[in-house]
Amino acid sequence: MDARRRNRLVQFKRLTAGQDAIGQPTQVWADLVQVRANVRYLNGVETIKADAETATAKASIRIAYRTNLTTADRVYLGATEFRITAVLPDEAGKKHTDVTCEVVS
Repeated sequence: MDARRRNRLVQFKRLTAGQDAIGQPTQVWADLVQVRANVRYLNGVETIKADAETATAKASIRIAYRTNLTTADRVYLGATEFRITAVLPDEAGKKHTDVTCEVVS
């Protein structure tokens, strides 16, 4: 993919151990890497779960080739938070990595 099509800036974060203000252990989302990306929303679904309407949007995010991302990480595009469902690196050409995600609501 042409780098010019990567027109959005996304932030990848990883859950890490930390401490709160009084020294108690806690889990925090720490910055992993910020990269240019092509973000495409694939579809959206509205369902009723536990008597409440919920909406799910799925997206594909293409970035330059990386091998350090996992499904335990999160992606942020501005205020939108995405849960990673799959990381698909281009092993043949080593040009890009596709990250499939769901919007966290």
